[in-house]
Amino acid sequence: MAGGPHVVPLAMFFGSFAWSFVFVSLPFHIQAISQADAAATLRWTGWIVGITSLVSVLTNPLWGRLAGRRDPKAYYVLVEALQGLGFFGLALARTLLELFLARLVLGVMGASSTFAFMLAGRSADPAAVRRRVALVQSAMMVGGVIGPLAGAVTAARVGFRASFVIGGLLLLACSAFVSWGVSVPAVPDVGRSAGRRLRVQDVVIATAIVLAGSVHLFFLAPVLPQVLAGLGVADADTVEMGGVLIFASAVAAAVGALAAPHLGRVASERRVVAVLLVASSLLLAALGAVASVWAYTTLRFLQVLFVAPVFPLVVARVAQHAGGDVIGIVNSARIAGSFVGPVVATSVLAVASPAAVYLVLAGMGLACLPLTALRGPSDRVGLGGRRQR
Repeated sequence: MAGGPHVVPLAMFFGSFAWSFVFVSLPFHIQAISQADAAATLRWTGWIVGITSLVSVLTNPLWGRLAGRRDPKAYYVLVEALQGLGFFGLALARTLLELFLARLVLGVMGASSTFAFMLAGRSADPAAVRRRVALVQSAMMVGGVIGPLAGAVTAARVGFRASFVIGGLLLLACSAFVSWGVSVPAVPDVGRSAGRRLRVQDVVIATAIVLAGSVHLFFLAPVLPQVLAGLGVADADTVEMGGVLIFASAVAAAVGALAAPHLGRVASERRVVAVLLVASSLLLAALGAVASVWAYTTLRFLQVLFVAPVFPLVVARVAQHAGGDVIGIVNSARIAGSFVGPVVATSVLAVASPAAVYLVLAGMGLACLPLTALRGPSDRVGLGGRRQR
């Protein structure tokens, strides 16, 4: 990837910012335009909010396959521009069905992160790939943290529809920025040829590890009200304290992702990923034993700090040695984690305590330990079929 290694991370920062900028006000906009009763509106809200990620999980591998055969930069520019136009569609929607359809179409175009990771993998240097993937991941995390606050203030001042238009303009600007600032070297795509020798076992294992790590990252938000109540937080303080907890988690995720390139130099990827999964799982289980909200916040910060590097470490190897379809599959596992985590957490909490939620999720992380031993590590034949040292 030429033209400046920070162009794509900056574009992903502003792209993530735009999505979270709009997302924060979407449920309130649904309430405002709904003509249905409260129960039906709630069901519509779940589908409208969730359909984009669900469709993205299905379409990411297809986009990755297309981009792997051609030019990921061109596809990034195209998809980001189409997302911007899709945000204008949100602003034009007048009914819940129209809003649902606009979000569904946005899900079809939700592959920009896959293309970003493909561009990050355009290097023969594993350390450079890890660094670039970590920058992209951290940029997405930081953009997702800052976006909601700015989006809420903007929606309150200028209205929901105007905020959707602003988000669309940001995405169009990201598309133009990458079109201008990134040039893909005219060299053979190592990922494409390597992808033909890729073992199915390695793809399955990488996907499972990314899914488990993403579940550890994304499970908390839907169960925060019950968690904070159990920690003795007064009802009047739950929103503020919840914001502090989510912010701390996001900071830890960004810092942890940035640490991934350095961890990759400490030991083999297999060992580092195994240690990170064990540490995250143990800290997650320990959340059930604390009674103070500040102790809980500290433990959650440390837990996210340990699990956040897993995704860049795994994806860096995939991005360097695999084809676009495989990158799309593994990236889909990250998106799927934002579904599976909340679903598992809320389902377990409906019949048990928060401590049970933490134990179940910790078990998912520990269940991946045997997979780290089977996965093609840096001292064996890796994803590209090449022996690494």
